[in-house]
Amino acid sequence: MTAPEGRGIAETFTTGTTFRILHVSTGNVCRSPITERLNRHALSDRLGERLTGGLIVESAGTWGHEGAPMEANAEAVLADFGADASGFVGRELLDEHVIRADLVLTATRDHRAQVISMGHSAGLRTFTLKEFTRLVRAIDPATLPDPLDEGVVERARALVRAAAALRGWLLAPTAEADEVYDPYGAPITFFRSIGEEIHQALDPVVTALTGLPAKSS
Repeated sequence: MTAPEGRGIAETFTTGTTFRILHVSTGNVCRSPITERLNRHALSDRLGERLTGGLIVESAGTWGHEGAPMEANAEAVLADFGADASGFVGRELLDEHVIRADLVLTATRDHRAQVISMGHSAGLRTFTLKEFTRLVRAIDPATLPDPLDEGVVERARALVRAAAALRGWLLAPTAEADEVYDPYGAPITFFRSIGEEIHQALDPVVTALTGLPAKSS
């Protein structure tokens, strides 16, 4: 697998079709780097050589520290999960990132609102991470394209459409239920709790995207 510009996970395909997942937080040094790299790690673990569509995972921050490395505690969290933290460079969220993204997953509702306010018809493809997880859990996987027959990209596009259709019907039990709180400046114990929170939220999303459960440890 090759990573586009050091940002994510991708394959080269004869059709050239890709599906971009953009993770957004504030500084792009804690939550969104953790989410990006955990997602990349999970996709690699599930798909391996069976990857038949182009998935690209990247991240940016609404007040991103352009060119900055991720926080040391964020790197430590990724190491706990066996995920690769190398080569990461922080980015400030730009219009072009939103335009190119097929799915935007944000840490909080405020981030979601900021992405949607940028325009580019982002509303139907922008969710908080936990919101998307809740919606994905309600989607019957049998209604999605088979990733082996039609490819992971077609399955991913169908998943986003199905989630968007459900959004008004499956509301969060509380406003806080859709938030991933910022661990910036916190001790490693809080970073690890946030890392586990992100990991748990990503698991059903990656399963839905790939049609494959996590491998038994």
